[in-house]
Amino acid sequence: MSKKVVAMILAGGKGTRLEALTKKTAKPAVSFAAKYRIIDFPLSNCANSGINTIGVLTQYESTDLDAYVGNGEHWGLNGVHSLLTSLAPRQTEEGANWYKGTADAITQNIDFLDDNKPEYVLILSGDHIYKTLYNDMIDLHIDTKADATISVIEVDPKEASRFGIMAVNSKDEIVEFQEKPKQPKSNLASMGVYVFTWKVLRKYLVEDAKDSKSEHDFGNNIIPKMLNDGLKLQAYRFKGYWRDVGTLASLHQANMDVAMGDTELDLYDSDRTTRVYTKDTYSVPQYIGPVGSIKRSIANQGAIILGDCDRCVISSDVVIEEGAVCTGCVIMQGARVKLGAKVNNAIIAPEVVIEEGAVINQNSDEVVLIAKGGKK
Repeated sequence: MSKKVVAMILAGGKGTRLEALTKKTAKPAVSFAAKYRIIDFPLSNCANSGINTIGVLTQYESTDLDAYVGNGEHWGLNGVHSLLTSLAPRQTEEGANWYKGTADAITQNIDFLDDNKPEYVLILSGDHIYKTLYNDMIDLHIDTKADATISVIEVDPKEASRFGIMAVNSKDEIVEFQEKPKQPKSNLASMGVYVFTWKVLRKYLVEDAKDSKSEHDFGNNIIPKMLNDGLKLQAYRFKGYWRDVGTLASLHQANMDVAMGDTELDLYDSDRTTRVYTKDTYSVPQYIGPVGSIKRSIANQGAIILGDCDRCVISSDVVIEEGAVCTGCVIMQGARVKLGAKVNNAIIAPEVVIEEGAVINQNSDEVVLIAKGGKK
């Protein structure tokens, strides 16, 4: 793709529904599937698609995320002909402004895009779990001469009101867009993945920035305005596993999908063209003791398992002591479950210690978060 396509990853949201997990960490930097961080997925998708000019738009609690992204080395994006850079809100002659919305985040970085002179801009969310190559979507955008192409996925009609919903014609051209409608007209949900022809998008961003009544948002403003103006918007139908892990329940379920193998998200795929890359912790090998057991679970390096784990996702440097029982747990880096503790359906935040003999969330289908300072 070279610089024909520049990707912009929106990674600045607070992620407040993840509660204590995002109190000091941006949501894209949250742990997933024992080994990864959420942002590994869009970054790996870009690298595998040959997109090598990427801006990561950060804002809320960005220190950890900035350090993790670095110069893109982990995704092969630190070469002479590639560029991965964090783009935070800046103080200018007009003052200092936080990103007001998804569209405003791109508007504030128009100079970055102008400098790289793309023909097309790929807009991505930094907090979704999915594996894909973007090439087919970009090809569809070019072949149909669309002004904007939106990746859509079929969702349960009962859940459609949670999403931006597209109504399409027989050619999958978008004829109507509803942002989180009470009465959805279809079940085609926007994935927050857009391809825009840059010259067209630039014009709309500049106009939107001058509109004091605008929310400066793609779903609420830019896309409806394009539709009203009669521009060509194309739907791209995504097939495969995709999850917005914006709540504790959805984050927990996505981790359980991986642990149980109940997903099309194959993290063990030997095909290098779709591999998910991440930063290595350089920890010691995992160890499962003589009295410990682990089943229907995944465990990263450095984990020491002396107790019993079933349906668990165990990150690096976790310790499960003898007699401890963890069921349906997402146990993040450096956590420790002490002797005889029993934990069920929980997300255990990094570095948390579950005290000896503790009994947490037994016989409950609800997901709880255990963070420093107690259960949240």
